Amino acid sequence: MAPLRPSAPADKDAILQRLTALHPKAIDLSLDRIRRLLADLGDPHLALAPVFHVAGSKGKGSTTAFLRAMAEAAGYRVHTYISPHLVSFNERIRLAGRLIDDERLVALLERCERVNGGRPITFFEITTAAAFLAFAEVPADLVLLETGLGGIADTTNVIPQPRLTAITPVGIDHVGFLGDTVAKIAVSKAGIIKPGVPCIVGPQPADAMAVIAARAAACDAPLFRHGAEWMVETAAADGGLLWRDADGAALRLPAPALPGAHQAINAGTAIACARHLAGFAIPEAAIAAGLRGVDWPARMQRLTRGPLVDALPKDAEIWLDGAHNAMAGEALAATLAALPPRPTWLIAGVLNTKDATGLLRPLAPLVRGASCIAIPGEANSLAAEDLAAAAQAAGIAARPAAGLLPAADMIRAEAAAAAPARQTVRIVITGSLYLAGRVLSDNG
Repeated sequence: MAPLRPSAPADKDAILQRLTALHPKAIDLSLDRIRRLLADLGDPHLALAPVFHVAGSKGKGSTTAFLRAMAEAAGYRVHTYISPHLVSFNERIRLAGRLIDDERLVALLERCERVNGGRPITFFEITTAAAFLAFAEVPADLVLLETGLGGIADTTNVIPQPRLTAITPVGIDHVGFLGDTVAKIAVSKAGIIKPGVPCIVGPQPADAMAVIAARAAACDAPLFRHGAEWMVETAAADGGLLWRDADGAALRLPAPALPGAHQAINAGTAIACARHLAGFAIPEAAIAAGLRGVDWPARMQRLTRGPLVDALPKDAEIWLDGAHNAMAGEALAATLAALPPRPTWLIAGVLNTKDATGLLRPLAPLVRGASCIAIPGEANSLAAEDLAAAAQAAGIAARPAAGLLPAADMIRAEAAAAAPARQTVRIVITGSLYLAGRVLSDNG
């Protein structure tokens, strides 16, 4: 899987930087400002192709990537909106299968900036408005829309009548904005459910499922739930998938290109979406092609070259994963546990808005130590010393490091002392998609 490469001319960087200064807060959950700007732009969000809208604490990006690959394999033109990006902002907006080019992006951002007229609006709100403009102006058959944070007050939740919604697993995340219990967070996520619109639901804790079911009942929205209306299993022999629904349909499919048991669940959710996307014909062959061909960087991505790889032990397995909350930490731990045993170390960097100890605790039984860093260039990064303390609280022998290359040097020395000669070691870089993006950029 080739790393993404940035394309960042000065004018694009300059306007993106200006847009961050339009509101004193990076996050201010409200739909008033985005609705005002969209109205001034002529309500482009009301002129889109059919919309698929997804929310969740874990897996919504992978589910979207699987569904895009399936729909494109069936011959559909697909727009996609995701966040955050890894290397280049252009990754957030994909037009009919291709990343938006710089010229079009700059023109759209400048138009939104001009129409906004300096009024307070968050970066995510004004850039989402630009995405809606792009989607309205470029023909497509389907729009895949991923929430940024939460659901009910998320900027993307201005679409009045999507064709289909989905809610991937809900867990503790963004507690400062969404609440400190799974049930409170589920209230926000379930806010994307719309009257009469079918909703695909991934595996959920019982309290989250109760909230989702209540919202769906209030909206008269049909639910298609994992474990009830559909299920997915992994075949032990070849890793392929068996997908079934309550009507007796059964699909035998190849293993997803993204590794891990959690990706089988995400793939199963995408299959359910493909099967219930009214007005679209996505046959089994296209579903299979999407599973094989999906491309989603920084989700258990193997790194094989670059300066960071060169700085780590020779012949080491080096993996990059954007896990950034407790649920993702559990999924990463399960994926690592399923790999052949190796002496394993972490390089970790985490935002200061995340539960670092909760993220790292599931990994403690699987790793020998961690080098903890501040995410380069990220103002909201947890300090290396604080992250090391959080890792120690999770049961991991951890030390702070001054950056990626110093962390690599530290692990190389520890591995040389601890691992037997000629034994392959494994290094996992994790904790944040922002860190993953920096790794892909610097190691590119």
